[in-house]
Amino acid sequence: MTRSLFDLTGKTAIVTGSSKGIGRAIVEALAHAGANVVISSRKQDKCDEVAAAINAAGGGRAIAIACNIGKLEELRKLVGDTKAHFGQIDVLVCNAAVNPYFGPMAKLPDEAFTKVMDTNVRSNLWLCNLVLPEMSERKDGAVIIVSSIGGLKGSAMLGIYAISKAADMQLARNLAVEWGPYNIRVNCIAPGLVRTDFAKALWEDPKMLANVERGTPLRRIGEPDDIAGAAVFLASKAGAWTTGQTIVIDGGVTIGG
Repeated sequence: MTRSLFDLTGKTAIVTGSSKGIGRAIVEALAHAGANVVISSRKQDKCDEVAAAINAAGGGRAIAIACNIGKLEELRKLVGDTKAHFGQIDVLVCNAAVNPYFGPMAKLPDEAFTKVMDTNVRSNLWLCNLVLPEMSERKDGAVIIVSSIGGLKGSAMLGIYAISKAADMQLARNLAVEWGPYNIRVNCIAPGLVRTDFAKALWEDPKMLANVERGTPLRRIGEPDDIAGAAVFLASKAGAWTTGQTIVIDGGVTIGG
């Protein structure tokens, strides 16, 4: 019974930004649970490497489809090619994001504001709108948006990124309300600091890392695999009555003193 709760055999999942970091950990975990998975990021060769590793390991089947989520036509191709190969899309994980600016809001360039909000929020809405109608026809589906604890608190240096991640939480809530009557679940995962290339500026300095760890009840930053289990939960029968929620996975940072 317990195993069947997390079994994704026969399901198909798209995971954006899945050639490395949190996205790769999620796509590997979904495949391990039996899902057919689509690895997607901007570079086809990096996607191919992850797909080959998953296929060699067994479990679900993997294909690689490069996609720049900031371009609507490429998102349409991602969805179309996935359907052509696997027939349907059961799980969508919106993980890809950007953060081109590190500094106070007073000095935020307009182009950085536009890039962050377009990529981290609008592109997720685009992709959801391409996938959700077919899910509604089957009255089954799960969408997971990877947000951040940055969306839950203010930041002196990551302001626009934090704003975009707060918007993702509200996007999930709104979509959960709109599509819930069709048995579609939409949730967010909000990681704390995870050891990825994307967040390298926040953990590569030993003094900065030590300071973060001191303020974390579990006394360490996260690893990509720490996030992947929540995605399997939300994608599977185990999460069948969970929607519109933000699951925080941060080692206790947001509850620490």
